Amino acid sequence: MESSCHCPWERLDSAGETITLAEMTGPGVIQHIWITVTDRTSDSNRYVLRDLVLRMYWDGEETPSVESPLGDFFCCGFGVSYPVNSIPVAVNPTRGFNSYFPMPFGMKAKITIENQNDEDIPAFFYQVDYCLYEELPSNTGYFHAQWRRQRFTEKGLDYMILDGVKGKGQYVGTYMALTTLERYWYGEGEVKFYLDGDVKYPTICGTGTEDYFGGAWSFATQENGRTVESTYCTPYMGYPYYSHHDTLLHNDYHNDDQMPQRSFYRWHVMDPVIFEEDLKVTIQQIGVCHGGLFERQDDVATVAYWYQAEPHNPFGPFMERKERWPR
Repeated sequence: MESSCHCPWERLDSAGETITLAEMTGPGVIQHIWITVTDRTSDSNRYVLRDLVLRMYWDGEETPSVESPLGDFFCCGFGVSYPVNSIPVAVNPTRGFNSYFPMPFGMKAKITIENQNDEDIPAFFYQVDYCLYEELPSNTGYFHAQWRRQRFTEKGLDYMILDGVKGKGQYVGTYMALTTLERYWYGEGEVKFYLDGDVKYPTICGTGTEDYFGGAWSFATQENGRTVESTYCTPYMGYPYYSHHDTLLHNDYHNDDQMPQRSFYRWHVMDPVIFEEDLKVTIQQIGVCHGGLFERQDDVATVAYWYQAEPHNPFGPFMERKERWPR
């Protein structure tokens, strides 16, 4: 076994520019990735973390196995950063993005970042730590992650966290960035896992959004007669961010009109979801009010994380930059 790392810095000089952060020949396993980026361009810092697109390719493939806005991959949606304290992903002050997902590669690994911002990104620092081996086990699964978003979910249709996965593997995590667009409690939607030919009914079906992410009873406590949602970070599940106001300055004023935003993560490390043939993951868009359950329409973005044998089905078109911007 041989250990090595890449640890340079880059300047992302123009919109549309793609930089190769690391390119290694294997067999090997990436053990740790650390990234940090300046929090502002020369004009504003509002959308940098969703304007930088992270991609990873294994063994010379033409389509990426990982494709996500930089911030969302590290559980920081909405173009802002905040602390995340978990086993696979840690975000430390200030914008210290860390991933500990093992990422095997047989022949080659390639990691890129694309700047889709209108301006230069003056400083982008990173480190990739990996080990090289004589060979990998024949049944090694390759790491995958895919970002999706629906700016308005559809009534009566479950939001699609992941679909089109064919082959053998295991699902290891979900990150969700939720902007609620309607009143009342949002979290009655069940997370469903359709495995190995499931069509009408899923093999695994949860009991509600807050239950899936490890909370209960709407994350709420009572303080001085008010219901207050409580954020938390634990090794395998968390609710690290809640904001009903824009915390970033933009054009020298605070935006008080922002809809509530919430971030959640769930890592299936100790409880992996194993599939032999195919996988689909969805979540219902259901809330509850005094009149009972109702179908909601919210703004939902997710990253799905899983391992599978290659080749993988190519991902669909990546959402256009301005459509990725947070509300």
